[in-house]
Amino acid sequence: MSNLFKYEIKTNQKQELINIDQYLYKALEESEIKDGLMIVYCPHTTTGITINENADPDVKKDLSASLNDTFPNHEYFVHIEGNSDGHMKSSVFGASETMIITNGEIIFGTWQSAYFCEFDGPRNRTIYIKMIEG
Repeated sequence: MSNLFKYEIKTNQKQELINIDQYLYKALEESEIKDGLMIVYCPHTTTGITINENADPDVKKDLSASLNDTFPNHEYFVHIEGNSDGHMKSSVFGASETMIITNGEIIFGTWQSAYFCEFDGPRNRTIYIKMIEG
């Protein structure tokens, strides 16, 4: 039984938030851990992981629009690869989230889900899920 899981995610847009709950529940089931922590991590500098509302799809649209307003892709960025805004957005979200596992369940709020945040797509991306028993 492994406690580290690796999943590939194919993104389809320059910027998008992808619900990754299916990967979390798959790792939880395969790990057989009933109590502990789950850490979701992405090893990319223009992506992020966040927990947010899953009931209203407009929340993702509003979040994306707000990020674009806050971090537009300026032509005067010193980093000239064209994805400087993605690095800024990634730094705001961070590369990981930690969830509590109790009685074999992920403790989410009523409307919460985990999201992989793409800020420089489309690309093939990777997430890691580490299960810690205890």
